[in-house]
Amino acid sequence: MFEKCEGIVIRTIDYGETNKIVTIFTREWGKVAAMARGAKKPSSRLSSVTQIFTYGIFLIQKSRGVGSLHQGELLSTMRYIREDIFLTAYASYIVELTDKATEERRPNPYLFELLLQTLTYMNEGLDAEVLTYIYEMKLLPAFGLYPKLDGCAICGEKEGTFAFSIAQGGFLCHRCFEHDPHRIPMTPSVLKLLRLFYYVDLSRIGQIAVKSETKQQIKTIISAYYDEYSGLSLKTKRFLQQLHTLDGKSGQI
Repeated sequence: MFEKCEGIVIRTIDYGETNKIVTIFTREWGKVAAMARGAKKPSSRLSSVTQIFTYGIFLIQKSRGVGSLHQGELLSTMRYIREDIFLTAYASYIVELTDKATEERRPNPYLFELLLQTLTYMNEGLDAEVLTYIYEMKLLPAFGLYPKLDGCAICGEKEGTFAFSIAQGGFLCHRCFEHDPHRIPMTPSVLKLLRLFYYVDLSRIGQIAVKSETKQQIKTIISAYYDEYSGLSLKTKRFLQQLHTLDGKSGQI
């Protein structure tokens, strides 16, 4: 029996000469894998709907293992992302992050909507770097990570000068700096944006302009936090870093 679902293609693997196994993050069922027979053929009706980042309606025959993709209706190809190497790199990173944060057949409508909004905003030309930082912050709970961002991680104080402590897992006020000699300095703007990215709905943040030096501080904190607590080592992130280095934009993620 075939069933319809709304989904985004987050991973594809070639299978044989003409087939693909596609992983689709769906609104209704969570993450599912399906065999797309003949999808590697340019003339196949499944060719366009099995491209990475594609958002559409899919008709899938579910099974305990890999299902079967019968057909798909394109809602968006995310063409603008696909035509820009940097946007492709950012989008590839967030879909791989999503893949790592989710389990098969565990519906998560919130995360589905977050991914769809993020890719749509990237496709519309909003700052992909900032969108990636927002996505990283909002995905932390999916990895069981809850940084202390509403006050000092030691004393709970909400006023004063703050740094970020990887060891303490959140903000550290100046009264408690002695608890972490390796704390990361940050400006009030960085503190405000980290809170905003973590707590505020993406649709309410809108098009936000962030200075390059502020982006660098945010990047340093988020990367260090993920490195310490997530256990992830993603090829897409390494590629994105290399891409910026080759382009003379080292440190842009």
